Amino acid sequence: MPPVTPHRLLFVCTANICRSPVAEEIARMYAAERCWAVEVRSAGVHAMADQPAAPNMIRAAKEMGGDITKHRSSPLTDEHIQWADRILVMEIRHASAIRERFPGADEKVQMLGTFGGMMEIADPYGSWFYYKYRNCKDELVTCVQTFMDRLPPRPIAPPT
Repeated sequence: MPPVTPHRLLFVCTANICRSPVAEEIARMYAAERCWAVEVRSAGVHAMADQPAAPNMIRAAKEMGGDITKHRSSPLTDEHIQWADRILVMEIRHASAIRERFPGADEKVQMLGTFGGMMEIADPYGSWFYYKYRNCKDELVTCVQTFMDRLPPRPIAPPT
């Protein structure tokens, strides 16, 4: 049996320190639970390189059993665009920035929020209120899992 080609999902937000790292972790965990062939990455349209995840987002990820403590931000590059099968963005302005900088990526870009009944997933960064980070994480769980449930199945072959 030939090896299964994994789905390659790229999650994109502004600075790659809140929403996209958590979405990446959710997708990684969900794929592992279901033994699905999925590879995930994240980046930011205005990210500075090598920044840690926001402390309150690290805390929110821990609530779901995730760990983004080792995450370091990555500015969006052509290599990310070429690598990805699907590019899932948090806001319309992220989609616009990608389409402007990488015109060939147009058909890969999707609004992640639409898989949870919303258009955009608001950025909690800078809020003094932890519940905004928790709410964002909860929205991301719903959106990422719903999106992934709609992908064509690509199960990982069981070991022989």
